[in-house]
Amino acid sequence: MATATTKQAAAKAAPTAQATELTLTPSTRPAYLVAGVDESTGEETWSNRFRYLPGHPRQVRFDAKAGQFNINGAVPLGNSLYFIPLAWRVFQDDILNMGRKLWTELFFADDKGAICAVLFHGYSVENLYRLIEPLFYDDLTLADVTVKVTTEKKQTTKEGKTATYYIAQFSYDAADAAEVAARRDYARDFPIWRAETYTRAADLRIQHGYTVPAEDGPEPAAAATALPMAA
Repeated sequence: MATATTKQAAAKAAPTAQATELTLTPSTRPAYLVAGVDESTGEETWSNRFRYLPGHPRQVRFDAKAGQFNINGAVPLGNSLYFIPLAWRVFQDDILNMGRKLWTELFFADDKGAICAVLFHGYSVENLYRLIEPLFYDDLTLADVTVKVTTEKKQTTKEGKTATYYIAQFSYDAADAAEVAARRDYARDFPIWRAETYTRAADLRIQHGYTVPAEDGPEPAAAATALPMAA
């Protein structure tokens, strides 16, 4: 297999800032690139296995009333999700006209390679911390494992009336090292964020791989190293 590619092929596969002088070798090739062959020339080419419009990931929604996940409120995904996170943040902010709440925002690639974002708040955030903490002390992060999100039914009674709602529970399994590397390199090379949920007023608790382009705001790109408790 060749260890270089044309600048034209590299430009299609890599971020604009890197494309003009990019030469791919086994030591510099991002793990998210997939090898192919140009049938007309026989030359080796590289393509990006993930699809993402910066700032506008596919929206996966958690319907806490029904205990179901969906895409944009229309395409049902069932009551569980499985993914290797490539970026996330825990923050407090007033977004989506819901008032100031504590949120967690997770970014991942679905089975078709589309970069997605899903939001949780309330007790679901506390449950995510229960997963983050043991990983932290084992020198791991969410980016190193396959996260399983399932919905759990809850009930509350007020003034004699019972209401049902769902929260998210989180667990994890080992993840394939090659899949972890692909997402790690992708989060390094592309700004992973969602314009709809970004403001300059967020109280950031922790983040990893989350990057807002400099022209869109001052929020730092570096992952937080502290592990504060959810409030």
